[in-house]
Amino acid sequence: MAAVIDRRMSAEMDGEFVVFLIGMRINRIWKIHKWLPVLLAMPRMIKELEAHPQSGFMGHTGMGKVMVQYWRTFEQLEYYARHHDKEHWPAWVKFNERLGRSRGDVGIWHETYLIKRGQHESIYSGMPPFGLGKVGKLVPANGARERASDRLMVEVG
Repeated sequence: MAAVIDRRMSAEMDGEFVVFLIGMRINRIWKIHKWLPVLLAMPRMIKELEAHPQSGFMGHTGMGKVMVQYWRTFEQLEYYARHHDKEHWPAWVKFNERLGRSRGDVGIWHETYLIKRGQHESIYSGMPPFGLGKVGKLVPANGARERASDRLMVEVG
């Protein structure tokens, strides 16, 4: 387990990046055969991505019902999602086959955000490296990085 940093920190990111939120919602708990495979598929994908740094996957936070992923580019994210030889594609095909016409049993969702340089800020206080602070560079959140608006201006400048 990473050590807690006992002061205010912020994350610096090198250039543009992608924040990808993905999750699931169990609508019918008794239909475990529909939602359990969805839940179990994600750890395999993360393991595959972490083994290949050239994939563009920078890291993640959370596991289970909601996960935040960080990617270098949207193109790398999309390549992974659509590449038939990677863990995601067969899992996606099986998911659609398993659900058939019963889409109400388990819900899945994702949101993708393209983040330009200078269009993000972060603060961590009394935390181990987390989120952007885990995939980027942690820097003290003081002086020119004291307030959220200050941190945004530092990134722009």
